[in-house]
Amino acid sequence: MDMKKIGIVGAGIAGLAASVRMASRGYEVEVFEANPYPGGKLSQFELDGFRFDAGPSLFTMPQYVLDVFQAAGIDPSGRFEYDRLKTVCNYFWEDGTRLSAHADEDAFASEVEEKLGVSAAQIKKILADSERKYKYTGQTFLEKSLHKLSTWTNWPILKSMLLIPTFDLFTNMNAVNERLAQHPKLVQLFNRFATYNGSNPYKAPGLLTIIPYFEHRIGAFLPKGGMHDITQALYELAQEKGVKFHFSCPVEEILVEGGAAAGLKVNGEHQAFDRVISNMDAFFTYEKLLPHARHPKRILRQEKSTSALIFYWGIKKQFPELDLHNILFSDDYRTEFNHLANGKVYEDPTIYINITQKYCPEDAPEGMENWFVMVNAPYDSGQDWEQIIARTRTQVIEKTSRILGTDIEPLIACEETLQPLTIQSKTASHLGALYGTSSNNKMAAFLRHPNFSRRIKNLYFCGGSVHPGGGIPLCLLSAKIVDDVMHAG
Repeated sequence: MDMKKIGIVGAGIAGLAASVRMASRGYEVEVFEANPYPGGKLSQFELDGFRFDAGPSLFTMPQYVLDVFQAAGIDPSGRFEYDRLKTVCNYFWEDGTRLSAHADEDAFASEVEEKLGVSAAQIKKILADSERKYKYTGQTFLEKSLHKLSTWTNWPILKSMLLIPTFDLFTNMNAVNERLAQHPKLVQLFNRFATYNGSNPYKAPGLLTIIPYFEHRIGAFLPKGGMHDITQALYELAQEKGVKFHFSCPVEEILVEGGAAAGLKVNGEHQAFDRVISNMDAFFTYEKLLPHARHPKRILRQEKSTSALIFYWGIKKQFPELDLHNILFSDDYRTEFNHLANGKVYEDPTIYINITQKYCPEDAPEGMENWFVMVNAPYDSGQDWEQIIARTRTQVIEKTSRILGTDIEPLIACEETLQPLTIQSKTASHLGALYGTSSNNKMAAFLRHPNFSRRIKNLYFCGGSVHPGGGIPLCLLSAKIVDDVMHAG
C-alpha cells in the first residue's frame, strides 16, 4: 500500500464509518472534530433526568451499520443491537382521525382500509411500486458514485436506465401519490416522506416515492439504547481498529501541494497526510478549509434543504396513545410547504413527536416521557428566529393539546430548543439546512457534490451534504462510496 496516513475532518456518522473502513484497510487514521464529542447531529444530551437524542430520530436500513462492522471483520452481536418496531408511526389529524402504520403490511393495509376507505389491495400496490423503484434504482442512485464512468457501464445499470420512464422521475411526488393513494389523508401521509431529505413533495421528483419501501417493507428500528447507540457503537469500533481521535480540535485548512491534498492545518501546525476525507459540510469545506482552491459554485449555490425547530420537553405524564414516532398533521399541507419555500414557518405546522421512553424507560423519570418535538422550518435566511420560536411554541402547544385532549403546557418540566442558527453553529451545516441541498430538482441526485474532488487529487467527501444525501443510511453509504472510489481498480 503506497498511501499510509489518512486525515478525516469531522466525526459525524459518515466520518466515523469512513474511519473504520480506512483503518480496516491498514491505514493510519486520525479524525479531527471541532466538538468535544463524536456523532455530529447524531448526539445526545441529558436535562433534569431526561435523556434526549439531539438529532436524527428515525433508524432504517440497519444493514448499512452492520456493513461497517463487516468491513472491520468484527461480529456486531452484543455490540450493536436493535429492535424492529411493531408500529412504524401513529398519525393524527385535527378532525379526530387517527391511524397507526403497523409494521405488518397486512395490518397496515387493513387499518387504512378501515379508517380511510382505501382498499387494502391498493395499499399493497403502493408499497410494491415503491419497492420496484428502489430495487431498480437504489444501486445506481444511492450505493454507487454517480460521477464515475464505471457506474454507468454495466448491464444492471443500463437495464435500470431503460426503465426510467416508469420511475416517475419527471413528475412530482405529490402527483404520483394522488394517482396511487386515492384519499387526501393518505396522499398527505405518503407526501411526508419528502421531508426525509428536506424536500417539498409538490416539487420533488416522483422517484422519491421509493422511501416508503424503507419503512414499510424493510422496517423501522430503534437501537437498544436509543439513536446515540449508533454513534457509540461506531466510535468504539473505530477506536478498536486504532483510529486516533482529536476532539475540540477544529481543522483550519486542508493543505494542498502540487494539486493534491497533502495534510491538515490544526492549531496552527501542519500535519502531513497522504489522503484527506472531509466529513464537513461541503460548503464550509470550501469556504473555510480550501480558501485558495477553485470552488464548485454551481453545486454550492443549489437550493438548500429545509431545517427544523426542535423543542426538547420533559413531560410530567405518559400518553398511551403515543408511540415512538407520532405525526400531528397540518390541515393544509400544500400551504405549509409554500410557507417553507418562502422562508416562513406555517401557523398550523405538522408536528412530529418522538418519545424514546416508550422503548427505553430509563430515558425519563418514572411516570414521565421525553418528547422530541419537531416542526419543519426553512433554512436560515435572516429571519427573526426568536420571534418565530416564541410564536411556533405557542401554536405547537395549542395544536398538541387539542388533538390529545390534554393541556400540555403545565406538563412541561424542562425544555431546550434547537433552531437553524444553532444547528449551523453546532454541526457546521450551512444555513442550518439539515440535508445539505434539497431534492426539489429532478436532477438533484446528479447535482450533489461528488464523493471525491475532480480538481484536487487525494481529497474525498462524505456526509449528508454530498452524494448520496442526508440521513443516517445515506451518510453511511457515502463513507462506503469513498472507500469504493478510493480503491477502485
